Amino acid sequence: MSLTEKQAFLVLNALPGIGPVNLRRLLDDFGDDPGAVLSAGAAALERVKGVGPKISGAVTGWRDLVNLAREESRLTQAGARFVTCREPTYPALLRELYDPPIGLYQKGDYAFDRPAIAMVGSRRTTLYGQKVAKTLASELARAGFCVVSGLARGIDTAAHEGAVEAGGPTVGVLGTGLDIIYPPANLDVYRAVESVGAVVTEFPFGRRADRQSFAMRNRIVAGMSVGVVVIESDKAGGSMITARFAGEQGRQLFAVPGRIDQPTSAGCHQLIQDGAKLTTCVDDILAEFSYLEGLAPTPIAQTATKGEAEGPPMSPIEAKIMAGFAGGARLIADELAEITGEPIAEVNTALMMLELQRRIAKQPDGRFEAV
Repeated sequence: MSLTEKQAFLVLNALPGIGPVNLRRLLDDFGDDPGAVLSAGAAALERVKGVGPKISGAVTGWRDLVNLAREESRLTQAGARFVTCREPTYPALLRELYDPPIGLYQKGDYAFDRPAIAMVGSRRTTLYGQKVAKTLASELARAGFCVVSGLARGIDTAAHEGAVEAGGPTVGVLGTGLDIIYPPANLDVYRAVESVGAVVTEFPFGRRADRQSFAMRNRIVAGMSVGVVVIESDKAGGSMITARFAGEQGRQLFAVPGRIDQPTSAGCHQLIQDGAKLTTCVDDILAEFSYLEGLAPTPIAQTATKGEAEGPPMSPIEAKIMAGFAGGARLIADELAEITGEPIAEVNTALMMLELQRRIAKQPDGRFEAV
């Protein structure tokens, strides 16, 4: 069976147990020709560093491991395509990695023709973190950047939603095959991202998520971006892995500060101490990339008038309560009564009105937080 170059790349990418580093070594040793790798004998393959009998057996026996016709059929049925590292629409910055994917499965028509900024953070996020992520993503999209994230809960979702609301583009990088939505609750986000940008993965159809796949996903999130913004991450969070990849890959690293008593801000504060740029608004990010041709900061389009954005006028007690939430504070009614000096009954009434106006939200632990 004679394979085209794209088919040979697809087969190599779908082979189990090889990994991107060994795939890159094999291609380097065989003149960057995927067909030559697949047609080589075991002895020739095993002369490549890191390639033993297990890998050589997988390559020489690829017909028993990869159903090429089925892979191509799955791509067609999914409305997706496989973009090899040779093609112009492959993300250019990924080619700089030590272990770049040899190809990406892609849904959506985005051509990767804009500089990208990655936004990552905790799955267990606060309303403050969600609001910051959504606002920054929206403003970055309007300023000409593509927003990249991992389509996970929390900060990832807020970042994608912000970019989608601004008209995109945004790219979601999966730690699974294209046919597996993880988490399942993000199906609508998946579809929205696909509509204005792209959903991509290096993993073949059917690959489920595990600890290794998420780490591999994180290197792609950082690798295709000129910078990474971390919003709410504890010191051991997956976002810190992405931040480490960003440092190793020479990408600009940004971190949004949070409350000092909030565990999900500890990672961001550590990154700031280690040299990440403290980020409080989109201008902090744009200033680092103003040298990029065609990407000087541009005015952010307003989607609402001032009155619409702020809601109806607040009563004096409502204004005092909102002032109590400054800095991202999360407070119970008794604490707000003490801060404002108002009777608890009136505070409770005002809290109800502020909830109806969607200025605040009540959390499961009974505390209120500004939206």
